[in-house]
This record gives sequence, C-alpha cells and structure tokens, in this order.
Amino acid sequence: MTSPGPRSARSVLLLAHTGRRAAMRSAQLVHRSLTEAGLVVRMLESEADDLKRAGFELDPVERVRGPEAAEGAELVMVLGGDGTLLRAAEIARPAGAPLLGINLGHVGFLAEAEREDLGATVRSVVERRYIVEERMTLDVAVYNGGRSDGAPPVRTWALNEATLEKATARRMLDTVLEIDGRPLSRWGCDGVVCATPTGSTAHAFSAGGPIVWPEVEALLVVPISAHALFARPVVVSPESVIAFEIVPDTPEGVLWCDGRRMVELPAGARIEVTRGDVPVRLARLQRAPFTDRLVAKFGLPVAGWRGRAERDL
Repeated sequence: MTSPGPRSARSVLLLAHTGRRAAMRSAQLVHRSLTEAGLVVRMLESEADDLKRAGFELDPVERVRGPEAAEGAELVMVLGGDGTLLRAAEIARPAGAPLLGINLGHVGFLAEAEREDLGATVRSVVERRYIVEERMTLDVAVYNGGRSDGAPPVRTWALNEATLEKATARRMLDTVLEIDGRPLSRWGCDGVVCATPTGSTAHAFSAGGPIVWPEVEALLVVPISAHALFARPVVVSPESVIAFEIVPDTPEGVLWCDGRRMVELPAGARIEVTRGDVPVRLARLQRAPFTDRLVAKFGLPVAGWRGRAERDL
C-alpha cells in the first residue's frame, strides 16, 4: 500500500542494502519508529519491492523513483556500508538532502552510527538532534580526443575519488600529470587516484596517500605503483586544476568515480579534475573529533596515552 502523506509533513528517504537481511530488518525497525513519530517514510520502488518479497513489507510508505526521489526530504537515511552510502549520494546530492549513514558493513567510514546505535539514531532524527556539514566533491571532465578535437567532454563527479586505472592487467597506464596548466611528471603506473579529503581514507589511503582532516580544503593526487623517480603523493590547492593526459599510442585506460561511474579512456584522452560546484551534505549526531573516528574505525593502538595534565588545560 502506498501512502503519499501530506507534503507539509516531515519526510525521510530510507535507503537500504536489500541484499542483506540485516539491512532489511533494520529498515523495518527504522520505518516503524519514524512512522510512529509522525514522519513520512519514502523508499525507492525497487527497494520496497525487494523488502516485500523478503517478507519485510513496509506500510505505510511513500514509493518514489527517479532523480527527484530525495526532493523535499529532510534526510536520507542509509542502511549499509560505504558503498550503499555512495549510491545514496547520487540521489541526495542534487536535492541537497543530508545523508545519515548507519553502518552495516565493515569499516563504514562515511557512516555516522553503528547497528547497535539504531534506536538512539532514530530518536535523534525524530528530535532533530543533528547537525549538517558539507563535504567537498570533484567535478570531472573527460575529453576523449584531447582538447583539440572540439568535442564536448563527458562530465561526471565524485565524493571520494576519481581513479585512472589501466584497462588491461598486462600493460601499464602511461599518463602525464598537469597542475594548473603546467606539466609535473610522467608516470608509467597501475593508476592514479585523485581524491578529496573525505576520500583520503579510502582508495587513496590504500595507495599510500596521506589522511587529510575533512575540514582541510585540498585535493590529493596519489600514483599507484608508479615506475618513476618522482612518484610521491601530492596535495594541492582546492582551486587548482588537475589534469591527466593518456599518452598517445599507448594502451587505453578507464576512469572510475567512487567505484560507481566508469568512463573509458582511449590513448590521447585528457581528464580534468576540479573542485565540485555541488557538495555532499552529511548529517552528524555529535561533534566527535576526527581523531577519535580514525582510532575507532581503524582500531588504532593508543594504549599508554596519558594526555595533558590538568594544570596544562
């Protein structure tokens, strides 16, 4: 049954990883708590159908689809891991709706809460006890024939990272890096990650890049297994224009944005990366220091820390 509910009512778009029964069970619990509190719950039609087939039919629910699914929603609540949250970002970003992630995956670095905090998280939403912060994104333009052929670019975006990768395991990617219109280095490599501070704990981190605190405004470039004398990660201004050119007459590559949007890169292609015009908004339940999040998510050893003495505070 579909209950559209009055548009003046508070509404929450609920997205879940419907391939996991734990996520579907959690969706049922969240739906019950929100509707009992008088909020309207929306779900994508496809996900509502998945829940119904699995025996978790939600009633009432506002079934939505298309790019306007998050329009007018107070929040987009996401049940799953970082992959589910990155999918949700595609829906929430155009509408400006904040994302609130509840981690049901592994690390879940983008999520704000864990499964055991589900009840408290829903209460915070009902009572509007959350803040919203904006995270930098990347705008990406791909000129498949370089800039010279006059063809319009393929445009896409990323929250975490845009990654150039070799298209075949047998041949390296051959690319020249350009910063603000000047060449910096040429790499034969497995790939290159261009990341935001939010993405510094994702693919860029696994490739040896630095962790950057979210409030720092910067862009990261991290080569992957580069055969070159200069192959260190670099951090540049958020106003810089980063460009990569796939060297002509070399093997082609591919571009992945957040592991979700792919563009093929023929030899001679040019990729330009700039700070995105539209941020992604994240809902936060508490202002815990980013340091604490790193320690908790990565299980970092901090035994022996004594902190500052009271007289130093």
